[in-house]
Amino acid sequence: MDMNRRHFFRVSGAGLIGSSLVALGFSPTAALAEARNFKLSRATETRNTCPYCSVGCGILMYSMGDKAKNVVSDIMHIEGDPDHPVNRGSLCPKGAGLLDFVHSKNRLKWPEIREPGSKEWKRVGWDEAMDRLVGLMKADRDANFQAQNADGKTVNRWLTTGMLCASASSNESGYITHKAMRSMGMLVFDNQARV
Repeated sequence: MDMNRRHFFRVSGAGLIGSSLVALGFSPTAALAEARNFKLSRATETRNTCPYCSVGCGILMYSMGDKAKNVVSDIMHIEGDPDHPVNRGSLCPKGAGLLDFVHSKNRLKWPEIREPGSKEWKRVGWDEAMDRLVGLMKADRDANFQAQNADGKTVNRWLTTGMLCASASSNESGYITHKAMRSMGMLVFDNQARV
């Protein structure tokens, strides 16, 4: 067999690649015979809203889990919702990086309280956090509520506490939040709903 230099390198390269693949356990017959499954075929799809800004883009979150009671599913993929009227499936760079946000070890998942004068935050339960919040709001409202102004006119206002609500909430939830805060007499209030 007549072999030149170029043909020698081709045969040697092919032999080296083939033997390396066999040594690593790659079998072309098994790989070609196996049908590939779509990675999201067994996942649970959940619609949600991106938490970053006030645009309120729709997202689809895909999670894996056996859906048993008290089992937390693992979110494995997030993408834009093509049926959402705001973003129609597209996401900005922050929204496209939501999976890193969800799996971040620095993400705050529970309420924490820092006592006055302390340098440390301590984790508390949701019931304790809500009871503390409600108690502090009631104490402030009782101490600072103004039923009448200096001219004697009825004003029923509470000016020492304010409320900032979710920026990506719908108009309906913004309306309900507005009514709840105004019913307490709170005037310092903003709801950034733009959806």
